[in-house]
Amino acid sequence: MSPRRLLQLGLALLALSAGPIFAATATLIASPEAGWPQFRGPRRDGISDEKGLLRAWPDAGPRLLWTATGAGRGFSSTIIGGGRLYVTGDFEAEVRILAYSLDGQPLWSARNGDAWLNQYQGARASVTYRDGRLYHQNAHGRLACLDAATGRELWAVDLLARFRGENITWGLSECLLVDDRAVCSTAGGRDALIVAFDRTTGTLLWQSAALPSDKDASAAETASYAAPILVQFAGRRLIIGCGNRTLYCADADTGKLQWTRPRPTNYGVLAMAPVLVGDAIFMAAPHGAPGQLYELIAPAQPGDPVGVRDGWTNPIDTCQGGIVHVGGRLYGSTYPRRGGWAAIDARTGATLYETDAFAKGSTLFADGRLVTLAEDGWMLLLEPTETKFEVRGRFRLPGTNERTRDAWAHPVIHQGRLYLRYHDTVVCYDIRATAP
Repeated sequence: MSPRRLLQLGLALLALSAGPIFAATATLIASPEAGWPQFRGPRRDGISDEKGLLRAWPDAGPRLLWTATGAGRGFSSTIIGGGRLYVTGDFEAEVRILAYSLDGQPLWSARNGDAWLNQYQGARASVTYRDGRLYHQNAHGRLACLDAATGRELWAVDLLARFRGENITWGLSECLLVDDRAVCSTAGGRDALIVAFDRTTGTLLWQSAALPSDKDASAAETASYAAPILVQFAGRRLIIGCGNRTLYCADADTGKLQWTRPRPTNYGVLAMAPVLVGDAIFMAAPHGAPGQLYELIAPAQPGDPVGVRDGWTNPIDTCQGGIVHVGGRLYGSTYPRRGGWAAIDARTGATLYETDAFAKGSTLFADGRLVTLAEDGWMLLLEPTETKFEVRGRFRLPGTNERTRDAWAHPVIHQGRLYLRYHDTVVCYDIRATAP
């Protein structure tokens, strides 16, 4: 073999060994709406594009701008769309969607069915904003579309009844995915795993085939607690999400399943959103198999499905807090020890460093920092360096305590402001590096 041919072969093998991380063609499809219009932001990845934020916080925390009470009991995160803030909360026997101005003034409140009155009471899912409308699914599977200006209900559907689904242990929690024409949900029923409705009229556009349960062949895979993501890959638009014990990939235009991967856990909990890592998906869950990378494979022929190949594993077992992928690294928290944060090499899956100095929680990445809410109520500004998490500020979120450890809402950043929710209270802080 000629030296030139050997060189070409060597380069080809090197490219293959690098994997999908450094030759990525997959991208997240972002919402066209300004602000933070859905769970985990415009791309549903927990990453903010804002700059000019404080590099460190004062000892007492950033400047508090306002506090609003009356949001009800809930774990759902705030979202910002159309110049307003929206949040959901349980009020005795009903769940309500609430609208606030960006200076914390209440605007309206509208019911979307019944509250969750079993274990861990409180509203689950955040709303999604698109073109002047709000979309929300309550813990019992009632999916509703509301006028964002007034709260007037425009249409609704009972997913569990319509698709013969069963609720899950701690209540349906999916934050709905809304694209240019459809609102999509993991129905998890005997008649469909995933469904899509016209976002204007509520007309059913498609339904995927049901997925048999791996525990009982006569039953169907139910929904999970996780929020799906929308990915462009190999000329396809893909929904990547979770059933109760399965990671799935489906065509976003037809609902046809492309592939599935088993992700069983001891308690049937898949709760973190899948993470796009180059041309691969990372998924983790508590009390089950290790976190794993799944490499997307482009179809060989136009009509073939997108494929998948198992990649590296890592012991991180994030629960409802998200993982972010930034600069070739994954950052997130571990679960059983009730504390622990790790930085992972996205190419190899190796843990680069970790700490148990903070309780597990939720994080977003903004302007070189991790803005992290630990479940015990400590708000942390962390700089992920080459060797460790450097603390650049911390303060306790009002109303939280070490005993309850249920500060589970994700932080939100919009126009230099940090929005946090703890049950009945929403607070807003100024985190701009310079005053206007």
